[in-house]
Amino acid sequence: MRKGIVIVTGAAGGIGTEIVRAVALAGYKTIMACQTLEKGEQKRDLLVWETGNPRIEVLWLDLASLVSVVAFTEEIIKRGEPVELLMNNAGTICPAFTSAEREIERTVCVNYVGPWLLTQRLVPLMGPGSRIVNMVSCTFPLGWVDIPRFFTHGRKGGFRKLSVYSNTKLALVLFTLELAERLAEKGITVNAADPGIVSTDMITMHRWYDPLADLFFRPFIRTPRKGAATTVGLLLEERYAGVSGKVCAGNRIKNSSARYKKAGLRKQLWEETERLVRDLL
Repeated sequence: MRKGIVIVTGAAGGIGTEIVRAVALAGYKTIMACQTLEKGEQKRDLLVWETGNPRIEVLWLDLASLVSVVAFTEEIIKRGEPVELLMNNAGTICPAFTSAEREIERTVCVNYVGPWLLTQRLVPLMGPGSRIVNMVSCTFPLGWVDIPRFFTHGRKGGFRKLSVYSNTKLALVLFTLELAERLAEKGITVNAADPGIVSTDMITMHRWYDPLADLFFRPFIRTPRKGAATTVGLLLEERYAGVSGKVCAGNRIKNSSARYKKAGLRKQLWEETERLVRDLL
């Protein structure tokens, strides 16, 4: 029996469900962190039946609320169980500009600030061999993090949902690289997974052409199970033991651009994020 627990955010979504299935089959006690409890519990019942692993639990977590992040982590900390695997899978694309707590733009809060705070509060429960995986996107190379406007508006200039989404995923890559460096001495690995273009609700554009896209486009893109494969490898495969600070896609390590490796931007982003949530750490 595995000693540590697994936490998967966005666990009721297409890719999240596949990740939970994989870690449950591997024998882990798994916590499904879900924004909608009813949907999470329905998926939980199905996964318990499919995997034969009854140690799957659903807890509420809304990454758009930093108060929710604190409450969730307080519950985990109170239990005192070691965290072996943390999968920051949840993500969103807001169709229009919306502010969350502390005037943080909602996409930025869900995709970056919330996972940053969640991870920082759970790291003390991790030890050598623990793995953290952050779900990024094939769009992150298009991103640009303009500090401090990134936090409040997602980007410089007018709101464009796909640009803001790409910016948040780049921020998550920068966080991955910086955290991997900071946790190296503790033996905790941190990597990012790019699932490619996957047939989930995330790619719905809420436009008139969605039915046509579903008919002609979705059959040719990855299923959630295939999209989850890189993540599952980073979480479970022995070949990734000790591997840290990498971005992976297609079950392979990608060559990272030099601009992502520049310590200046990574540290500036870290320091500004820390300043924003310092009282919650």
